[in-house]
Amino acid sequence: MIIAINARFLLPGKLEGIGWYTYEVVRRMAARHPEDTFWLLFDRPYDESFRFGPNVHLKVVPPPARHPLLWLAWFEWSIPRVLRRIGADVFLSPDNYCSLRTATPTVLVVHDIAYAHFPEHIPWLSRQYYRYFVPRYIRRAERVITVSGFTREDLIHTLDVEPEKVRVAQNGPRDVFRPLPNAEQQAVRNQFSGGKPYFLYIGAIHPRKNVHRLIRAFDRFKEQTGAPHQLLLAGRWAWQTGAVRSAYDSARHRDAIRFLGYLDDETLASVLGAAFALTYLSLWEGFGLPVLEALFAEVPVIYADATSLPEVAGAAGLAVDPLSEPSIAAALQQLVENEKLGPGLVELGRQQRTHFSWDQTAEVVYAALCEL
Repeated sequence: MIIAINARFLLPGKLEGIGWYTYEVVRRMAARHPEDTFWLLFDRPYDESFRFGPNVHLKVVPPPARHPLLWLAWFEWSIPRVLRRIGADVFLSPDNYCSLRTATPTVLVVHDIAYAHFPEHIPWLSRQYYRYFVPRYIRRAERVITVSGFTREDLIHTLDVEPEKVRVAQNGPRDVFRPLPNAEQQAVRNQFSGGKPYFLYIGAIHPRKNVHRLIRAFDRFKEQTGAPHQLLLAGRWAWQTGAVRSAYDSARHRDAIRFLGYLDDETLASVLGAAFALTYLSLWEGFGLPVLEALFAEVPVIYADATSLPEVAGAAGLAVDPLSEPSIAAALQQLVENEKLGPGLVELGRQQRTHFSWDQTAEVVYAALCEL
């Protein structure tokens, strides 16, 4: 087969959820199927590290698509021309978008349709694009893959998608996330939190991630317990961050809160491995990759009892109401005061994580391409 792949989110040094999904799936398919030819289509200059093998070709397709008008140009004009030119048998688009103007059979990966539930969290022009095109993209694609059973059901019930065309191929772990020896953990704490234990959040800073409530709940926890624990937040600042800045500015214990920005892979793995617990309270997630990464790092998890997160965490974490700051603060306090709770959650995490594998994900995606 000649397989063309939308590689817009393969950004060197800036891989996030969709980027990692693309990276882990494509490199496995390329290695296991040398008889196939893979064309990775970028919207800007690429990095040679994404040339996963001799059967992988890299191509820049203008224009750089990071704006609704440029999305339209890229997917509806540039991509159809390139697919014809390279003679693509199938097109894999792992970032929620595909093309309405190509006849090439298409497998579309949908990570979530949060825009349909939290439209106020999305800039106006992007929101209009999502509302018009995403349902059409899903109808256009011959096969749709979601990253969780929750997202599959959301597509079926919210957008009336035919159940038989939707498969589930969940995220998997990356090898870099692993337990850290005690000595390494202390060295990381010395570097990032003054030697003190810390709760950690991983992800972009924007409204759907619920960071403002986490900050206020952490402030309440500090006020109630006087515990030495810090709160570290690792991720880029995205959009509509006013509530987060306001919560931080109003926090009485803001000297115990630190924004780390985007961390490279190795640093992030170390910071997670040394955490007292991961706090992941997002209001809406198609999967929630940091929760899975915490299970493999053997770090306890406090997570929002909402959307896909219970599917990922299972019993290996403390579920809280993400809209209730007292509930969040109580979970932080419970984990600090009950010395047996954390190790118990880690043991449950060892069992829960066996359900997730990038190898299995790549197999599901490749099977869908073969069917077409």
